[in-house]
Amino acid sequence: MAINNIWVFAQTSNGAPTSGSLELVTKARSLGGAVSVWVAGDGASVAGALGDFGATKVYAVDYGTNLAGVAVAAAMKATIDGGDAPDLVMFPQTYEGRDVMSRLSVKLDRTVLTNNIDIAASGDSVVVTTPIFGGNTLVSTTFTGSGPYLAAFRPKSFAPESAGGAAAAVTSVSVPDLGTAGGAKVTATHVEETSGPKLDEADIVVSGGRGLGESAKYELVETLAKLLKGAPGASRAIVDAGWVPYSYQVGQTGKVVKPSVYIAAGISGATQHMVGMKGSKNIIAINKDKEAPIFGIADLGIVGDVHKVLPKLIEALQGR
Repeated sequence: MAINNIWVFAQTSNGAPTSGSLELVTKARSLGGAVSVWVAGDGASVAGALGDFGATKVYAVDYGTNLAGVAVAAAMKATIDGGDAPDLVMFPQTYEGRDVMSRLSVKLDRTVLTNNIDIAASGDSVVVTTPIFGGNTLVSTTFTGSGPYLAAFRPKSFAPESAGGAAAAVTSVSVPDLGTAGGAKVTATHVEETSGPKLDEADIVVSGGRGLGESAKYELVETLAKLLKGAPGASRAIVDAGWVPYSYQVGQTGKVVKPSVYIAAGISGATQHMVGMKGSKNIIAINKDKEAPIFGIADLGIVGDVHKVLPKLIEALQGR
């Protein structure tokens, strides 16, 4: 089947589409069909930016006090039932993306293929590419049967590119009766305080691991990241240990990053972690174990104690 109508579920932050959303819109545009974008909340504030990247329509779902994923999935299903059905729906591999796509998958009784890094349409076939075994093997999977096809993609899988298009038309979509799923209500929202660039968008990332020894030493990572105008990250080991929040985690079950410079301090290089950062342009590893797997993918390896190397690096930067 030809891919003529593509939906993208997009996320917004501070009134603008996230970089991951713009990546998906760019890729959807390259497949040749008309691109429509679904957002939870106000669509007018992002219509200009989404149109610039190739979207022609924005479906805006006012979810009120309902859970956003519940409301958006129900609105998508109602729109499809009304005759406006897409051939393909693309989702980001994020909390919100997984929430919406899983609910829509159940409502439509359609398979959803997740954790992909590429998609191609050729003739009557739509094929997605998924890395397995820590990215060492790529698997191609072809959708069969009729659409809509549902697929989710890892962050940083595509490069966002402006198309110079006009602002997308905004269509407000009402939320149908949610039944028992509408029983859960949002009573308060708390936004985590942050400073500096976001981890998955930063050009420089400094991550710390168990080699730091104790949670108090993570301050070295944060200080170095701030001096470099980058973002601090972490291995799963110290997130599980409670040293830093989960939002700092880089890896297969955390965030995927592809900065210009990635500094791994006291991280041995478990496959789970390397999957999330090995696409970085330049990798600098600091570890006292010269046999640490992280050195196998590092562009620059420093065999040394992070408690000595990081303070010296921080001192040098502060002295500039």
